[in-house]
Amino acid sequence: MGWLAKILGRKSEEALPLYTAVVARARAPHWYLDGQVPDSVDGRFDMIAAILGFVVLRLEQEPEGAATSAVLTERFVDDMDGQLREIGIGDVVVGKHIGKMMGMLGGRLGAYRAGLAGDGIDAALVRNLYRGAAPAPAALAHVRDGLLAFRAKLDATPIADLAEGRLP
Repeated sequence: MGWLAKILGRKSEEALPLYTAVVARARAPHWYLDGQVPDSVDGRFDMIAAILGFVVLRLEQEPEGAATSAVLTERFVDDMDGQLREIGIGDVVVGKHIGKMMGMLGGRLGAYRAGLAGDGIDAALVRNLYRGAAPAPAALAHVRDGLLAFRAKLDATPIADLAEGRLP
């Protein structure tokens, strides 16, 4: 874990099972094949951010989810830091990229939260998963329906199960 985890005394493996499950869910081929999410570095980031966002929104629903949400987000930052370094981004600008990614995640959380509370998430999906270029209606429906079904299952999943990495 990063420096923040050391300061807060969190164990390095905390939230790893949940983060691993989020990434595995986001890498499922159907998102990229049936859902036409671009199978690229950006598309994979966007899909991880979508799944992570839905999990964080669930964790926010109950006070006991706050600590898991914070550690899960730290895990995301650590992973993105490693991914950036792996593709050749140097120390000088990694922090700037991480800041931008965190802003993107925050924006997605707001967009998904608003969409779920309002008229639906289609506009948020087009903007955030497809970077403004709407896919075929069937592809958008596939992703929307998949994420909404995932959300419904998340809502029925106890926070303790999520903290252990058991995604529905």
